[in-house]
Amino acid sequence: MDEELITERRPVTGPQVFGYLRHVTGGLARHAALVDCLAEYCHRHELTLCGVFTDREATIVRSPAFVGLLDALELPYTYGTVAPALSHLGPRPIAAERRRQIATTSTRLIVVRSIRATRGSVPSIGARPDLQQQGGM
Repeated sequence: MDEELITERRPVTGPQVFGYLRHVTGGLARHAALVDCLAEYCHRHELTLCGVFTDREATIVRSPAFVGLLDALELPYTYGTVAPALSHLGPRPIAAERRRQIATTSTRLIVVRSIRATRGSVPSIGARPDLQQQGGM
């Protein structure tokens, strides 16, 4: 009998994504928790988290971290970017422009936490309805 592993048991990488965080306040523990959030989401949804870009400012659209993200999204086989919430893209006018620039790369923007979670409810793990949801529960 053939001893070779079947596909489901082979180490296969999922679609490649890059994380994006806006971490203006808080310490290293908060940053580590945000990175862990992205890593756990990617693990559950069979995505390969290739790196995380972190912005320390949110005052300009083309910050060094965001430009790095855009460069990474142009790499072959890149599926998209993952962020804990849309607020990580910055204030509304900046976030809108960043969403537009991500869209021009023909990759996906995946949001871990929906803005529609209500007080007292369990936060949604998935993408906003107007963004394509990835994976399942």
